[in-house]
Amino acid sequence: MQSPATATDSQITVIRPKKVFSFRDLRELWVYRELLFFFSWRDIKVRYKQTIIGVLWAIFQPLATMVVFTVFFGKLVGVPSDNVPYPIFVYVGLLFWQFFADSLGDTSNVLISNQAIITKVYFPRLILPISAVITKLIDFGVAAIILVGLMIYYGYMPHISGLFILPLLLVITFMAAIGGGLFLASINVKYRDVRYALPFFIQILLFLTPVIYPASIAGKYSWILAFNPIMGVIQSARAALLGTAPLNWALIGSSFLGTLILFLFGIYMFKKTERYFADVI
Repeated sequence: MQSPATATDSQITVIRPKKVFSFRDLRELWVYRELLFFFSWRDIKVRYKQTIIGVLWAIFQPLATMVVFTVFFGKLVGVPSDNVPYPIFVYVGLLFWQFFADSLGDTSNVLISNQAIITKVYFPRLILPISAVITKLIDFGVAAIILVGLMIYYGYMPHISGLFILPLLLVITFMAAIGGGLFLASINVKYRDVRYALPFFIQILLFLTPVIYPASIAGKYSWILAFNPIMGVIQSARAALLGTAPLNWALIGSSFLGTLILFLFGIYMFKKTERYFADVI
């Protein structure tokens, strides 16, 4: 006689994202660090796998933009460049601006582009925007090779103290891109208008940031530009690398504080809406 099957108790684990960022999230990011590397490497391969010149696209975009801006704004319009050659002046601005703008665009769309993964498996969602910015950081490093060549060509040698400030400027740019991107990503999940409006917004913001002109051109209204944290990054990078002016530590401090607030606000909005991602995406 066959004995009846005995029922075994099964455990069900319910995963609920918390509304606030905590040290537990940091531990999860560390545990899933290999997945972060995988996402970053995947984005790089997808971007350059079937291109003719491969990673050189990271150089071509800012280089071509620099040439166009030099011809139209440097030669034809005669935009001042703080007594340094306009090509190297605008390239320093473009280098940081391109890193910020591309990171912001990719981060804001990262949930939509990874919809299939988000709705099937659990992992810390913050990995996706961080991996998107890491990919752009690699592009930044590749594009910086042209800047080194321009500095050698024009005979500019940065001070050692100026080189030490560059990591801080990258951290400020990273926080601005992540903070703004997380806020837009949390909105973009429900309202898809973001992906269409953001490119126009970034174009407008380019002309509100001293990329193609010095902040001093605004005269007594230059303080208004200081509300843009990327303005402080670009001005400080030019001061550190090209010696256009002494380093303004007050400007750097205000940029860091402003981007830190944006960064924390972006994380707050992201964590607040994270529980609905899989349902509405």
